[in-house]
This record gives sequence, C-alpha cells and structure tokens, in this order.
Amino acid sequence: MLNKEEIKKIIPQREPFLMIDEIEEYIPGQSAVAYKNVNENEWYFKGHFPGTPIMPGVLIAESLAQTGAVAILSMEENKGKNALFGGIDKMKFKKMVLPGDRLKLEVKIIKQKGPIGVGEAVASVDGKIAARGELTFALV
Repeated sequence: MLNKEEIKKIIPQREPFLMIDEIEEYIPGQSAVAYKNVNENEWYFKGHFPGTPIMPGVLIAESLAQTGAVAILSMEENKGKNALFGGIDKMKFKKMVLPGDRLKLEVKIIKQKGPIGVGEAVASVDGKIAARGELTFALV
C-alpha cells in the first residue's frame, strides 16, 4: 500500500491535480490498483454542477491515467520520466461518481513498444463500473 507521499515519489502530479489517494497494489510495468476518495470539498464540485455535484468524466480518466503512470514510472528505467496522454479510446462512462464515493481505479498495461504504450483501464464504485476504456501513453 502506498500513501500520497509515496505516490509523489513516483509520479509528478501534485495537489490539486493529484487524483489518486492511495495505491493498493502495483506491479512495475504491468498493473496498478488505486483509490480516489471523492469528497464534497473537491475543487471541481464548485462548478460541476452547483447543487448536483458529479465528478467530471475527464477527471475520472485522469485518475485512471495517474494510476497507470504509477505502474509505468515505478520501473527502475523510467524513474524521473513522465507519462503523457497519447490518446483515449473506447472510453465509456456508465455510472455517476458522487461525493462520498470511493473510486477504485485499475489499470493493466496491455501493450508497450518503445516509449508508447496502452493501458486497459476500469474505474468502479462498490463493484459497479463507472468508466472503462483504453489509455495510450507516451514516456518523455
């Protein structure tokens, strides 16, 4: 289990844009499972949407990308690098993510050739899929 401070040693994102709270498990270069505790004080709830707060889909995708980045950037040869978005494919949003939810984020690296790779990503709340798709990354 990695906490936020340990996650910051692997990926470069910082508050308020660090979108994962803990890593439950990870295998460098292969996979990672993380959690985001969605609370009512999140900065994005002020405008999305007043009176009906919903976590934006793009931030769910970013949370998944950061989870995948932990898997890739925890490899010894990738320390000090960054993983940038190269694309989002087949992303479907199935369930709203609301304040109080504990978002589970799972990413498996399914392809990698040189600095480019693809992760299969699933976000869920209480076992129900909130989002799923493929994320392409580029190591820089």
